Amino acid sequence: MSFDLNENQKLIAEMIRDFGAKEITPFRKGWDDLQEFPVQLFKKLGDLGLMGVLIPTAYGGSGFGYFEYVTAIVELTKLDPGVGLSMAAHNSLCSGHIMMFGNEEQKKKYLPKLATCEFLGAWGLTEPNTGSDAGNMRTVAIEDGDHFILNGAKNFITHGVSGDVAVVIARTGEVGDSHGMTAFIIERGTPGFRGGRKEDKLGMRSSETAELIFEDCRVHKNQILGDVGEGFIQSMKILDGGRISIAALSLGIAEGALEASIQYSKEREQFNKPISSFQGISFKLADMATQVEASKLLIFQAADMKNKGLNITKESAMAKLYASEVSVSVANEAVQIFGGYGFTKDYPVEKFYRDAKLCTIGEGTSEIQKMVISRQILK
Repeated sequence: MSFDLNENQKLIAEMIRDFGAKEITPFRKGWDDLQEFPVQLFKKLGDLGLMGVLIPTAYGGSGFGYFEYVTAIVELTKLDPGVGLSMAAHNSLCSGHIMMFGNEEQKKKYLPKLATCEFLGAWGLTEPNTGSDAGNMRTVAIEDGDHFILNGAKNFITHGVSGDVAVVIARTGEVGDSHGMTAFIIERGTPGFRGGRKEDKLGMRSSETAELIFEDCRVHKNQILGDVGEGFIQSMKILDGGRISIAALSLGIAEGALEASIQYSKEREQFNKPISSFQGISFKLADMATQVEASKLLIFQAADMKNKGLNITKESAMAKLYASEVSVSVANEAVQIFGGYGFTKDYPVEKFYRDAKLCTIGEGTSEIQKMVISRQILK
């Protein structure tokens, strides 16, 4: 099985590097310092086709597969992990849910706008008291004629304030019933639906994370994705793909930190020699490079299986588990290689170090991934 970059991947990588040099790199420190979410940047990414990578061309998307999608996330993340995170959440969660479970009318209505980023997408599952325990969610949807009335709140939602449309999972049945939750498409401006408090985060500060709040929010039944009661089952399938997204995000951080470390180790001299000539540094680089390559193989194996329509629950969890831990490890070693300069904002590894930690938490913690993997291998 060969994972050499195909022509589309090479073109995507080159396009992102050229675009990023003008539109991302000069501004990323300001976005990070001010925790500014650069909405207009994503409109430009939409023009490049990067906000609809996986959406079929029939709905205005780029029509690519997961190899191209992973490459796009990795290259954006090497420039700014927060930008990579927002691009991934828009593509795999909101757009992905509508693409996978929407009816034809819903797809025609929303996918073209999501593909160009005329609509920025959000996805709401997590709640303040029910992170991984989604079965006990408190956001409820009560049937009322041709509508459902939603009350409750979601938190840690990417694009919770700025999103134009959100896919939201709410409880329509009994607590703990995996068939007691339903997915709704809700547009910004719907009465009773609004963004809430924006989180002040350690890292990924250029990606917006906020609450979604519902107060007697009336949603028509034609906004239901699939059937009533299917929301949780749908979400688990969406998260399989979401794990590939976070794994790719992790890989981008690790590759970015490694590349910066290699360059710095060749330029920085001590005792009249580049520090790369010392085993204490070169051995670190060897370990980092090996971990990055192993992550890449796990991720592209999962991506290959996803392209083929195979079940990827185990493989995506393995890729996410390993790659996320590697991103933290490699970013940590990068700071060590840079020494005191690695602790300053003058070099990119300080940001990679802060941003990496989210990867071990987003789409389920490392402990959750181990539970998923163990259940699969013990079947």
